[in-house]
Amino acid sequence: MKFLDEAKVFVKSGDGGNGCMSFRREKYIEFGGPDGGDGGRGGDVILECVEGLNTLIDYRYQQHFKAKRGHHGMGKDRTGGKGDDIVLRLPQGTQVLDEDKETVLADLTELGQRVILLKGGDGGLGNAHFKSSTNRAPRRTEPGFPGQEAWVWLRLKLIADVGLVGLPNAGKSTFISAVSRARPKVADYPFTTLHPNLGMVRREDGELVIADIPGLIEGASEGHGLGTRFLGHVERCGALLHLIDGTAEDVAENYRIVRAELDAYGDVLADKTEILALNKCDALLDEEIEEKKALLEDASGRTVHVISGVAHTGVDALVHLLFDVVREAREAELGEEQEGFEP
Repeated sequence: MKFLDEAKVFVKSGDGGNGCMSFRREKYIEFGGPDGGDGGRGGDVILECVEGLNTLIDYRYQQHFKAKRGHHGMGKDRTGGKGDDIVLRLPQGTQVLDEDKETVLADLTELGQRVILLKGGDGGLGNAHFKSSTNRAPRRTEPGFPGQEAWVWLRLKLIADVGLVGLPNAGKSTFISAVSRARPKVADYPFTTLHPNLGMVRREDGELVIADIPGLIEGASEGHGLGTRFLGHVERCGALLHLIDGTAEDVAENYRIVRAELDAYGDVLADKTEILALNKCDALLDEEIEEKKALLEDASGRTVHVISGVAHTGVDALVHLLFDVVREAREAELGEEQEGFEP
C-alpha cells in the first residue's frame, strides 16, 4: 500500500429538509386545519479515529464527501427524518486543518475518538408551526437551512515511540529491518527512503513502534530536500534515535547538520530525548571506531553507541536502551496526566 500522509478533501454537511404545507381534510371531521410537519435535520460530517490504518491513501482518489439531506416534512404532522451522517475513517495521529493549512480544526490522537467537523442544517418549519388563534389556515412554510461546507487538509503525523533521524544513507532503513519485520527499500544511493516506514519491535515485556523518517539534509527546516514535510512525523515520538554514518569523513559535522535542523524546526523536536549511535562499524577498523566515537562525543556531549545494522553488532543492547527510555517517557506522561486530573 502506498504511503500518503497528506490529502485535501471537500466536505459538506447535509441541508435541512423543507417544511410541509398540508391541511387535514377528512370526511366527518368537523375541524380540519393545517398539519404540515417540519423538515428533518441534515446529516453531520464526522471524523473517526480507527485502528488498522497508517496512511491516507483512501483520500487520494476520492476527495468529495457529502452527508445526506434531511427528509422533508409530511402531512399529518409528521416530521421528516434526519439525513444520514458521513463518517471519515482516519488513522491515529491525523490532524484536520483549515484550507490555510495553519488552523487546526481537529487532532485525532486516541483510537475511537469521534469529532463532529460540520453540523447538518436545521429542518424548515411546516405550516402547522404557524397556526395561531388569529391565523387558522396559514399557508407559510420555511425551507431547510443549508449545511456547512469546506475544503480541509488531512495531515497524518505518525504516532511512534522512537523516531529514526539522520542524513541520507545513515543506515536507518537497515536498522529498522534488523529490529523489526519492516522491509523498507535499502540501496546505496541517497534518498532511497521516500516515505516514512513503521516497524514494530516486540519483546516479552512489551513492544514499541519505530518510525523510519526519510533522510534530512542541510536546510531541511527551510524546505530543502524533502523539507519539513516528514519532520512532523517525529513530533509525537517519545525519543529520537540519531544514526550517524561511521564511514563518513566528518562524523561530527554530520551530527551538527541534523541537530541544527531539529533545533530550527522548533522546541517540540529540540527538547526530545536523543540517543546517538555510530552506525556501520562493521566497515571500520577498531582504531577508526574509537577515533570517530571520541569526535562524536566531543561534538554532541552525549554517550555514543557503536552499532552495525548489517552485522547486528550492538543492536540488541541499543534496543534494550530504547525500551527503557520509552518506558520512562510513558511513565512521565502518565504522571503528568494524573497530576492534571481533578476528581
